[in-house]
Amino acid sequence: MKFKKLSITLLTLILVMTLSFTILAEEVNLRIYHVNDVHSRVEEDDYAGSMGYAKMAALIKEARREKENVMFLDAGDTFHGQTIANINEGESISHILDLMKLDAVSLGNHDFNYGQDRLIELDEMSRFPFLAANLSREDGEEISYTKDYIIKEYDGVKVGVFGLATPETSYKTHPKNVEGLVFENPITTAEEVVNELEDQVDVVVALTHLGISKGSEYTSIKLAEEVSGIDLIIDGHSHNVLEEGMMVNDTMIAMAGEYSKYLGYVDLTVENGEVEAINANLIPREETAEVEKDYVISLVVDRVNKANEVITSQVVGRTAVELNGARGNVRTGETNLGNLITDAMKAKFGADAAITNGGGIRASIDQGEITQGEVITVLPFGNTAMLMELSGADLKAALEHGVSEYPAAEGLFPQVSGIKFNFNGDAEPGNRVQEVWVGGEKLDPNKMYTAATNDFMKAGGDGYSMFADAPIVSEAGGLEEVLMEYIEANTPVAPEVEGRIIAD
Repeated sequence: MKFKKLSITLLTLILVMTLSFTILAEEVNLRIYHVNDVHSRVEEDDYAGSMGYAKMAALIKEARREKENVMFLDAGDTFHGQTIANINEGESISHILDLMKLDAVSLGNHDFNYGQDRLIELDEMSRFPFLAANLSREDGEEISYTKDYIIKEYDGVKVGVFGLATPETSYKTHPKNVEGLVFENPITTAEEVVNELEDQVDVVVALTHLGISKGSEYTSIKLAEEVSGIDLIIDGHSHNVLEEGMMVNDTMIAMAGEYSKYLGYVDLTVENGEVEAINANLIPREETAEVEKDYVISLVVDRVNKANEVITSQVVGRTAVELNGARGNVRTGETNLGNLITDAMKAKFGADAAITNGGGIRASIDQGEITQGEVITVLPFGNTAMLMELSGADLKAALEHGVSEYPAAEGLFPQVSGIKFNFNGDAEPGNRVQEVWVGGEKLDPNKMYTAATNDFMKAGGDGYSMFADAPIVSEAGGLEEVLMEYIEANTPVAPEVEGRIIAD
């Protein structure tokens, strides 16, 4: 009898262990949808190639009906960029993403464009957290509007998501927006966070706004190369389209382009606490033609647009040609829209020259009527126009800096008026500019010139440190207002590419 009891006990133990092993060995599948650098392009748009949030919401909602485990992440540059967001300083975007059940957002450089006080308000009104583990304050006080990471559980699998903001934020938003903030080294920060998470979670996800641009010191590629233990990086900032992701060491990097042109998703299979399979994919806008827009998101967008329409629909003039503000063009060469904007700045002050950063130009304008809304979309940052006085040597140094990252499509690339210069893009940075003319005459390094710029650059934004100490001669209000005034006075406008900037 004792042997029989022992056998039954042993059999029971074996059965329990077998069942336990079966449960532990069960595969858990997780799908992570992701976007980045939407810049508030929330509507479907043929011209920009945008899918829009309403179709994204429909696709994610369908996946949540069909799959048990679905996450939705945003890698930053979310709350700013288009009229629908800028007029209410991001509130409409917060509301829409809440309705889409966003799990988390990493803070991009342009998410600071309304200032820190507004970020506090946006965080308070949003049901999803803002992640930036490498963000701190100079005075040591806690930052109320960010978290280092979150942990979510799916069928027993714990997923840790931590955020990283690009240190470039210190000069890729207006410096006043980040006063008192420190953007720590994202590599060392990631090492610390991964060490903290590794005993708590099965899957580690870095939600980053670093990008993979060769012009950046810190990239997601460098992160994957130098920090082990990260299963997936959902990235933004450089606007790259990674159709099937990019494997670096044992880390998958995923990025979904820009402007809601793509909805990304990553499928993970987790077994016994280990990621056994990971696959990245993109859904391009072209494949969503038959997708029916989510009714609620569409309704919200329509209501916000109607409220804004009184302001944005006013016509300020006409253009006889398409005005080229495409990202890849204004950041690598002269465009007619860049010429129009800088001509307006130069004319406003009667300046010798004008210079603005290509990264501040965010859209093109079709031939025909130009509305206030279109101008605000082109120049969405609320920058003011300023006139400064600086030496020819400093002006040349600014142009050298502006072409230092060429041919990379970086926002510091200059658009100019009253200036003509040529440069050798193959030469060492700092020695690329060959000849410069101002007002048709060769630049005199010892002469003082008046130059119009925007307050972002004047404060050293985009690395234009040579402007920071230049005396301010005059200010003229919003840059978008200066442009609208110029268009109205000169309509119809028909700017051309004139050879102001020549790459040899």
